[in-house]
Amino acid sequence: MNDMSSVIVPKSDQINADDLLAGPLTFTIREVQIRGGQEQPVNILLEGTDKAFRPCKSMSRVLVQAWGPDASKYAGRALTLYRDPTVKWAGMEVGGIRISHMSHIDAAQNMMLTATKGSRKPHRILPLQIEQKQTARQTPQEWLDGFTAKVAACTDLPALGVAEANAAKSLEKLAAEHPDLHQRAVDAVRIRGEELAV
Repeated sequence: MNDMSSVIVPKSDQINADDLLAGPLTFTIREVQIRGGQEQPVNILLEGTDKAFRPCKSMSRVLVQAWGPDASKYAGRALTLYRDPTVKWAGMEVGGIRISHMSHIDAAQNMMLTATKGSRKPHRILPLQIEQKQTARQTPQEWLDGFTAKVAACTDLPALGVAEANAAKSLEKLAAEHPDLHQRAVDAVRIRGEELAV
């Protein structure tokens, strides 16, 4: 199979700005890890994806201002991430990840964030309403149903590649514990890929 879609998916364990090209995404935080001495010291694990959100310094300041400095309290809270195409790196607009909405705030918050050395610009965070989810553990069949729904919703091969890459760890676990369900997941990706390649 000469499918190019798999080779253009970013090989990364973190959410990148290009992952948000199709629009903003809302995530519930599973855990926050602070890793001293790292270039990206904040590692935020999210529900529903194997990729982590590693906020830049400006977005880390947003988190602290909105939710306080105790990251152990962030689990269970939610935020919406979007791609800001005006974010610069080395003087060029390359795009970056920004936060637009956050749960557990009562009203909109306006902040002044550093844009470039010596300049600041306003950033607005809006309240995010989240539904209380059932705490029951998701069954393998329920995970498969959700995954196949995401696969069916993909409108092009790059999106399908991203969906498969985001679920890589879960698929690996499914293969080890439920090979029959794993085969159904693989078949769903293959069939959708053939449909999109036409």
